[in-house]
Amino acid sequence: MSNERDGAVTLKGNPITLLGPELKVGDKAPDFICDQGLAPSVSLSDMGDKVKVFNVILSIATPVCQNQTRKFNEELANIDGELEAYIVSVDLPMAHKTFCGSEGIEIIKGISDYKDNTFGSAYGVLMKDHKVLCRAVFVIDKDNTIKHVEYVAEIATEPDYDSALNAVSYTHLRAHETRHDL
Repeated sequence: MSNERDGAVTLKGNPITLLGPELKVGDKAPDFICDQGLAPSVSLSDMGDKVKVFNVILSIATPVCQNQTRKFNEELANIDGELEAYIVSVDLPMAHKTFCGSEGIEIIKGISDYKDNTFGSAYGVLMKDHKVLCRAVFVIDKDNTIKHVEYVAEIATEPDYDSALNAVSYTHLRAHETRHDL
């Protein structure tokens, strides 16, 4: 595949090849289609003009991914206004629902990339040999421009929460100011 990024991240020190582009701040967020179980599939274009946070994880069944999801749920609850936050993984939608239900997680919604890997391929987080997504965080503004991106270099570790949350706060504030200026 022409869009392979050899050794883009590591897993416990072992280099991992990612498929798809390396997105950067300022890029237009690519569209995708993810599954929500019994609810209709969802795409970026369905999400409207809210600030969006994509909490990309390997599997909701692992402790680091669970900690990351809990932390984002807790921190994002402190931000007022129009914000959409998602867990994105190749787990089945029911796995997201089960974990979030048992943990009282209500801010973050689960979307699954298990069918066609359109999110993983478009956002450059699909691990070639494992067919799961690497750990990453994307913050996207109301116009679908990427305002923060982190491909976690060692995917067995948690992301830089402060940078992501600062980007969410700043992007949310700018969106709020723009709406009031109209």
